[in-house]
Amino acid sequence: MSSQVIAPIPGIFYRRPAPDKPPFVEAGDTVEAGQTIGVIEIMKQFTEVRSEAAGVIASFEAEDLGMVGPGDVIAIIE
Repeated sequence: MSSQVIAPIPGIFYRRPAPDKPPFVEAGDTVEAGQTIGVIEIMKQFTEVRSEAAGVIASFEAEDLGMVGPGDVIAIIE
């Protein structure tokens, strides 16, 4: 059964904690419930995006550095 990671707020989605750092997770990685998979930035405020379920990241639906809105699907966890 798959689970969706949903954007809680609008803003720019980042898969990395900083431009020179590796991504939090990649597609195919195993994640725990509550694990940070990215951040959303709005007006220089950063909000962590966390997995609500344990599993494997099947895909990212939001582009790195792409705009997201509240309720948009960021990732699918299998």
